[in-house]
Amino acid sequence: MNKDFIINSFETLRSETPLVHNITNVVVTNFTANGLLALGASPVMANAIEEVADMAKIAGALVLNIGTLTADSVEAMIVAGKTANQFNKPVIFDPVGAGATPYRTETARRILAEVNVSVLRGNAAEIANVIGEEWSIKGVDAGEGAGDVVSLAQKAAQMLNTVVVITGKQDIIANGKETFIVENGHPILTKVTGTGCLLTSVIGAFTAVEDNLMEATTAALVCYGVAAEIAAEIKGQEGPGSFQIEFLNQLHHLSSEKIQLLAKVKIQ
Repeated sequence: MNKDFIINSFETLRSETPLVHNITNVVVTNFTANGLLALGASPVMANAIEEVADMAKIAGALVLNIGTLTADSVEAMIVAGKTANQFNKPVIFDPVGAGATPYRTETARRILAEVNVSVLRGNAAEIANVIGEEWSIKGVDAGEGAGDVVSLAQKAAQMLNTVVVITGKQDIIANGKETFIVENGHPILTKVTGTGCLLTSVIGAFTAVEDNLMEATTAALVCYGVAAEIAAEIKGQEGPGSFQIEFLNQLHHLSSEKIQLLAKVKIQ
């Protein structure tokens, strides 16, 4: 598969430094902001309902994450999402823990019903529960589950009429017509809280500069995974703490040459 679109998207992001509006969870706010800065984007963390509409108007993309769910944050997300829709800004949604409790699942489905979501990113359990499929989940982490993840992504994309990303050992990107598979990344990412949430925001950064949502999302996954692989090679043996810091370093030091050399993406 030609990698030029990945490199072009990455170089555009670096040159444009897009503003990414994040309404995310309290566990990951600092890591998400630092990760976006390291990559070359400009983060803003604004969740007060009084200002989210104004922020969504000026941002390049809006990221919604229900990790630490509250009634007020949900209302703010919907106001921001509707404003982003009105101004044709991409909305990226991370339904963290969908399936863990009825409230979480219902909230994820409400956001999808009321906001035109450009990209939905989650693990297999979260995506399955959003669309009413059976899949095991514990807390906000995916169980091993059983099933065809590619088929799940394709089904969800068709049902929701959006780009769906299921991340795991392989990352699946589907829009109901095309399906891409990214094989970059490293297992140690699962030992650092917030790496999935940061990935969702990185997808937001790429969609802010690239109109083709499939290509933007694929570029985000590849760049993220390449940085993780390099960081794991350098510091992975020291443990997740050292890896986390090095991962931020490698997001900062990422280059077109590294992407060209290490990108692993194919069409299903």
